[in-house]
Amino acid sequence: MSVPAAFTGVVVIWATTPLAIKWSSEDAGFLFGVASRMVLGVFVCLVLVALMSRRMRWHRDALLTYVAAGTGVWGAMTLVYWSAQHIPSGLISVLFGLSPILTGAMAALWLGERALTLPRLSGIGLSIAGLAVIFGHGIELGAAAVNGMAAVMVAVSIHSASSVWVKRIGAGLHPLETTTGALLIAVPLFSMTWALLDGELPGHLGARTAWSIVYLAVFGSTLGFALYYYVLRQVEASRVALITLVTPVLALFLGHYVDGEPLGMQTWAGTAAILAGLACFQWGERWGWLPARISQAGPGETAGD
Repeated sequence: MSVPAAFTGVVVIWATTPLAIKWSSEDAGFLFGVASRMVLGVFVCLVLVALMSRRMRWHRDALLTYVAAGTGVWGAMTLVYWSAQHIPSGLISVLFGLSPILTGAMAALWLGERALTLPRLSGIGLSIAGLAVIFGHGIELGAAAVNGMAAVMVAVSIHSASSVWVKRIGAGLHPLETTTGALLIAVPLFSMTWALLDGELPGHLGARTAWSIVYLAVFGSTLGFALYYYVLRQVEASRVALITLVTPVLALFLGHYVDGEPLGMQTWAGTAAILAGLACFQWGERWGWLPARISQAGPGETAGD
């Protein structure tokens, strides 16, 4: 597969995922929507593992990786599905655009990767300002919207912490192995959560709900990750970061024009600030308009320590 085609595929899948999440819970509870998606997703992954003649590894680091990734998927996706009932799908994508910043900050603190330079701190500041604008808009929409946004931010934090944990383990597994192992851990957790908190099968699934679940299982949970890791191996990580700049805007347009979700000036202003912050965080050191480092302190230290 050509790299541009794979890149385009990731952008399309990630931009359409929030709206599909919203639709997948229309005729059923959100817990049924996410649990059924993950059950179908792990089945697709196991089929791909068999077709590719790959062997799942079960040594200690592999098991730890599956637990780290799987619990992250369970915690983050449960909150995202819940929040999709209360906020526009486009906002979910915008808020999840903060994941590279949170992941980078956590990696700097816990893994000693790339200190928090002045451009990176400036990017974090811009993103926080954009987040404040969006939350201010959420207050106008009501308490449910604020709670939904807060839930997404907790989901982003869980996702970022899970990513750093997986990297810290450093098991060196194939992406398909990691995805399959993560879902093998996550599926029982999703199933138990659904059984304890809901436990009711939907009496009727409309076509849009059913196809959304299938789409998320095949594309969102399996193909999207496979294409993403393929692109990550082929091009510079800085170029891959463009995905997180493009998908929120596309998701906002899709939610507005396909599902009639409102788009106000505050939403656009907050989104612009978050994306500008993400760009500054990723590429600010290359632009040269701020000094590269504010100190030579190591992770968790300050210049005066």
